[in-house]
Formats: sequence, structure tokens, C-alpha cells
Amino acid sequence: MPLPQTEAPGRLQAALTARGVRLTHQRRTILGVVENASQHLDAAQILRQARRLDPGIDRVTVYRTLKLLKRYGLIDELDLMHMQGEKHYYERRPQRDHIHMACLRCGNIFEFESDLFDRLKREIERDCRFHIVVSRLEVGGYCTQCRSPE
Repeated sequence: MPLPQTEAPGRLQAALTARGVRLTHQRRTILGVVENASQHLDAAQILRQARRLDPGIDRVTVYRTLKLLKRYGLIDELDLMHMQGEKHYYERRPQRDHIHMACLRCGNIFEFESDLFDRLKREIERDCRFHIVVSRLEVGGYCTQCRSPE
């Protein structure tokens, strides 16, 4: 997997800069890892990838940066069906809410966007008079490969 470029500002860096947050080189490196992740990463994976780019990055800096991103609503923290015990994963908050589908056999995670899900959220807001700020839906089951006979 190619390593992320840290100097090209992405959405996360732009959002923090707009809020007046100081961005050190190490913080920009961590943002680049999260921004360019092709899968859901836990904190240890973020640390490993960031250290490939800057060996001086420590665990505390990763956790502080994740906490900052969560506080500003820029990333989501997911447990993904607790398939890995209490391990938590992080992803950049998407433009559109989606459903996480976890294969209970192989552990792969798939994402699914749906107009029906969007309509359901609007119906909940309307019928319950509840303003939804964040929604997360996880579904556990078996992917096509794990269901297929060998």
C-alpha cells in the first residue's frame, strides 16, 4: 500500500487550519495517514504508518490528534461489531453517511451507501422531531466469498 503524502493538505488539514489549530509536521503526517487510508485503521496502525514517514512520532501524539479530530467531528470512531474485541477504528467523517457491513467469518468490512438509509434518517427526524447529527449503522453477516461453497 503506498504511503500517504503529508504535505498536500486534505480536508482534515484544511478544516483544522480554518479553526485556527496549530499543525506541526507530526500532526500533518498523522492527518495524511488518516486522510489517505484505504481501510479502517486502529490507533496502532495509524502510528505504524506515521512512523514510516516520521520515526519521531509517538503514541501520545497519535492519540491526541485522534481526540482533536473527534472533538471537531472530523473523524468517526468505530467498533465494527467488536470483531477485534474492544479495538476501535477511525475513518474520516464521510460526506454521506453509510452502513458498515462486517463479515463475521473473514473480518472484511464493506461500506454501503443507500438512498433508503438517507430517507429513513429524514423520516426519523420528521416523525420523532429529532435532529440527527451523526448516524452509524453496522450489520454483521457473511460476504459473498464466505457464503460460497468451495
